[in-house]
Amino acid sequence: MAKSGKHRAQKKQSRPKRREGSGRTGHDDAPLWIYGRHAVAAVLKNPKRRVIRAMATKNGLDWLGGQNVPSAVIDLIDDAKPDQLDATLPAGAVHQGVAALTHDLPRARLKEICAEPGASSCVVVLDQITDPQNIGAIFRSAAAFGASAIIAQDRRTPPLSGALAKAAVGAVETIPCIRVVNVARALEALRDQGFFCAGLTGDADALINDIPNGKPLAIVVGAEGAGLRRLVGATCDGLFKIPINSDIESLNVSTATAIALYSARQKR
Repeated sequence: MAKSGKHRAQKKQSRPKRREGSGRTGHDDAPLWIYGRHAVAAVLKNPKRRVIRAMATKNGLDWLGGQNVPSAVIDLIDDAKPDQLDATLPAGAVHQGVAALTHDLPRARLKEICAEPGASSCVVVLDQITDPQNIGAIFRSAAAFGASAIIAQDRRTPPLSGALAKAAVGAVETIPCIRVVNVARALEALRDQGFFCAGLTGDADALINDIPNGKPLAIVVGAEGAGLRRLVGATCDGLFKIPINSDIESLNVSTATAIALYSARQKR
């Protein structure tokens, strides 16, 4: 629950920190800024997260108090003015009055997530998708339709913070992200575990309704414009498309992924 006014009056106001342009500081293990109400609430409720510091305006703190964030955590949040958050976060960050500086989540491993999958298991594989908004939206859809993990190329994937985490509205805390060196090899490992790897491409002859049922599924999506790389597409068990009107060239990658996840959910 939210703190009383007396308690809040005793709190020191937070000082503006150095602005980070990317939402992530330093090297790969450096702290991450996460902002936006749903994203921060999910962070504060996740026992796997190591939170370094949290900041909130009065309105932001009152909102967090109604989101089942533990009161002991609420008590540690620094008071902040909107302009202090503006000065601390990347330029243009829509923080909604809340932000948290955290360490990254523990890295998930492919063999742990995909060991002994059930027939209804589903994962999403990202082939060089780099736009944070798209990746965040894919996390959100993965959580909504019951996917068990997202697999992405390590050096091509932006940090799970900032605009990405905000677009995911908390799903970054619930959907493991497995970072791999080579996407094609990851697909081979999935196939060895019994997954059917279905690549999405507008050039395919088969439709997503033709994706076979009865096996765990990996939905493989590529960057907008470039699509799936040749080797990644060749490593898939099959290529499939979403039928759309001929006057529309293609769908946004996050929209296409959501449709494929919904279709898979309906068949499982």
